[in-house]
Order: sequence, then C-alpha cells, then structure tokens
Amino acid sequence: MRLIKKIKKKVGRFLYYSVAIKLPVSYSKGGNFGRLFRETCARQFLLNVGKNINIEKGAMITSTMEIGDNSGVGINAQIYGKVILGENVMMGSECMIYTTNHCFNRVDIPMNRQGFSEEKPVVVGNDVWIGGRVTILPGVHIGNGVVIGAGAVVTKDIPDFAVVGGNPAKVIRYREGTSTK
Repeated sequence: MRLIKKIKKKVGRFLYYSVAIKLPVSYSKGGNFGRLFRETCARQFLLNVGKNINIEKGAMITSTMEIGDNSGVGINAQIYGKVILGENVMMGSECMIYTTNHCFNRVDIPMNRQGFSEEKPVVVGNDVWIGGRVTILPGVHIGNGVVIGAGAVVTKDIPDFAVVGGNPAKVIRYREGTSTK
C-alpha cells in the first residue's frame, strides 16, 4: 500500500510538472480541462486538497502544501514549502509564498554557501483575497477575511478582516461590519 502511494505521488508530480502546468488558464477556451487535470494531479502529491479547488497555469507548488475547499492558486504563482491555504481563498497572478530564507549572518563564508534558515510554515485563513504579485514571507499567519492589496510584501502576521497593502504591508483599514483592533 505504501509503495502504491509513493508511485501515485511521483506520477502525479510528474504529470503536473510535465503536462498540467502548461495547460490553458481556467477561464480560456478549453481551460476547464486544464483546471480539472491540474486538480487531479495535485490530489496525488499535495498533503491535503479540498473540494472545488483551482490551481492555475504555471503555478509552482510543493508537496507539503495544503489547500482548502473552493480555494485557488493564481497564474504563475510560486509556493514553496509548508503552506496551508484555508477555504475560499482567492489568489491573483504571480504571487510568491516562501517558508525559508537564505542564511547570511556570517561574513567569512559567501552567502550562497551558508544554506537556508529553518522552515517556518505560512498559514492563510478562510475567505482571504490575495491580490496579484503579493509576496508572503516565512512564518506569516494571515487571519480570516483578510484582503491583501496587489504588490504587497507581507512580513508580519495579519489580523482577521484587515485590509492591507504596501511594502512592508500595513493595515489600511478593517472590512465593514468588523471592529478595529
């Protein structure tokens, strides 16, 4: 049984990166096939996959990612490491989510030889809208109902129902019907 699971993971990953990643975006002619094929492949190698997900063309994803019901990964997104996307997450194009960083503390060793920091998972809550070209750095937790403006660089945790933007991302306001923090 364990061997069959390993084979499914390898086949799913191979098909995803050799074929599915190149298929048309979901909203184009013939795009529904691409969406379904990417979803089918992802189910084989991702840790946890909810219902009705959408992983768009060109998205780089790793096997330690989890994605909740009705959530999507944007066109050409790059998601590396342990990332948990909650339910009903929308993601724009070309977003980047990192869970590690380069080590650079020592000056006697070139930075490209110092390795990487310890992995710090990124957790995205439910009902979150991540705008295009957003960058989320290691260890960040994004609350429920958050809106992240396009191009933002998220370096710190974001509270529930916040609307954030900028570099580094800062709370601009809170969504209507919520109390400010």
